[in-house]
Amino acid sequence: MSADTPEPDRPGRRPDEPGAPAAWPEPGPPARVGPADPHAAGEPVPPHDATTGLPPHDATAGVPPYGAAVEYVPGGTGLEYAAGYPLAPPAEPDLPRGRAVRLALLAVLASSVLGVPLGLLWAALAPDTPVLKVADGAIYAEPQPEQPVAADGWFSLLGLGFGVLAALALWFLLRRVRGPVGLLAAVFGAFGAGLVAWQVGRRMGLAGYERLLESAPVGQAFGKPADLRAGGIEWLLGVLPVPHGNLLLPAFGAAVTYTLLAGWSRWPSLRPEREPGAPGLSWESAGTPAPPAAPEPPAPGAAAPPRG
Repeated sequence: MSADTPEPDRPGRRPDEPGAPAAWPEPGPPARVGPADPHAAGEPVPPHDATTGLPPHDATAGVPPYGAAVEYVPGGTGLEYAAGYPLAPPAEPDLPRGRAVRLALLAVLASSVLGVPLGLLWAALAPDTPVLKVADGAIYAEPQPEQPVAADGWFSLLGLGFGVLAALALWFLLRRVRGPVGLLAAVFGAFGAGLVAWQVGRRMGLAGYERLLESAPVGQAFGKPADLRAGGIEWLLGVLPVPHGNLLLPAFGAAVTYTLLAGWSRWPSLRPEREPGAPGLSWESAGTPAPPAAPEPPAPGAAAPPRG
């Protein structure tokens, strides 16, 4: 109902009705909805900031003050200013690029060296394939032997498990190189370990097998050491090595595990960060003026200031 509506058309009592007001009140400002004025009620007024009218900032709450500037966090990820609030800085600063690369190369070398015991374990678990000596070499003693399939299966299981463990170890041990550098270190280290394990495992007992292949009489049965049939290295154009098959399973397991760890990390920088309000983290702006110092007491014998 607007103010231009005629008086007789307004809802409510008409002027000629009993109990009606002598004149309709003019519309005023809307009533203020809220708590009663503590000044009028005589209640104590909580302290507040005279500039913003807000309650004072509680530094122990871990929340930045209203309108405070945000300091730049060295080594951040660029998300520090989302919604006006800085993210907590990492608990450890970023490594220099050169040192991070050196640590990644060292991790690749260490993982590749661990391929030696992995190859020995594979040679111990994979069974030898029985063969028969013939005039021009050796043939399988059985029409469809299962031992080569078992050798591939053991290598696949051991390689995949090694890749998962290598990614977990690099994730927790090299926290300061988490990210693309850590992922590459895990992938290449696991691939190097698989390559070393393949060469070490297939050479266990290979010298004795070749000796029997040359000197054994025709018809003699002996065992052939484990080798890969579902994986290995092919040469592209005779110069470029291309790995394939289950030889890539260690690198695959490392890549998947490291990516999942990064995706489930609750820190944007992938490294542990200080919680808001922790020691060493300040929410205050660098340009916040210091509070005024208390006046010094008057010197002994000085004249007292006049009292009004």
